[in-house]
Amino acid sequence: MPAGGGAGAMPDAPFGRMLTAMVTPMTADGAVDYQGAASLAEYLVGDMRNDGLVLSGTTGESPTTTDAEKDRLLRAVIEAVGERAAVLAGVGTNDTAHTCELARQAERAGAAGLLVVTPYYSKPPQTGLAAHFTRVADATGLPVMLYDIPGRTGTPIATETLVSLGSHPRIVAVKDAKGDALASSWVLARTDLAYYCGDDPLNLPWLAIGAAGFVSVHGHLVGDRLHEMIDAYAAGDVRTALAIHRELLPVYTGMTRAQGVVTTKAALAMLGRPGGPVRLPLADATPAQIEQLREDLTAGGVKLR
Repeated sequence: MPAGGGAGAMPDAPFGRMLTAMVTPMTADGAVDYQGAASLAEYLVGDMRNDGLVLSGTTGESPTTTDAEKDRLLRAVIEAVGERAAVLAGVGTNDTAHTCELARQAERAGAAGLLVVTPYYSKPPQTGLAAHFTRVADATGLPVMLYDIPGRTGTPIATETLVSLGSHPRIVAVKDAKGDALASSWVLARTDLAYYCGDDPLNLPWLAIGAAGFVSVHGHLVGDRLHEMIDAYAAGDVRTALAIHRELLPVYTGMTRAQGVVTTKAALAMLGRPGGPVRLPLADATPAQIEQLREDLTAGGVKLR
């Protein structure tokens, strides 16, 4: 038996195990940098060992990109890496009809799947959430990953709602950023939904309760090491997986000192990779934030320019 004991068989992972929620690179004047997006996708798949990419999520600044920009971005990344990685489109909004239209647009562009966040701000009841997700899943033939992040949306997807939605043939996965191990464990015990950890500091603990993999922001910088963590855990080498988790603690700390898109784009600049500025109402990292982030990333073993 490998050092650390056996972790048991890993659950099925319909989109691969290591995915990064990709930023949307921008040019200096704030336009979407489609060539930069293709280049960043190549880096994430080739160097950072990502099995998949998620575009136009919150990390992709979806609230401030247009439908046309989302479509062109998706097509550029699929052309660059679509034969080597699953490219998912974030289509979630707080308008069901608009979400369905974005879903159909993503299907036409060739997306491998859809990420659908809980409708935000309006705080719908659970019956409304179930109807929303069902309507979106019925709008295309693509598999759907639900995104449960109540800290951003204001509304959790209740356990019973997730169990019910798990019976839909195209709702196959959950990106879980709720941070409730008990609730997630109950869903995992009662459905075949594949869980992807959506909160990087919890990546290893979520493997222990049955996660299939990660949808990571820190994968921009340490996707290869996160993939090593998954590989070690899957092989039963929990000791090595834990060692990687602890080595990455300074990265987790540094990347969460400020808003995630802000720190990610600042970090990409340190790597010489496409990222560019953020769009308002976000604001680029300050010199002090950049210096602190550089110290944190260096302590976590990230090789910067």
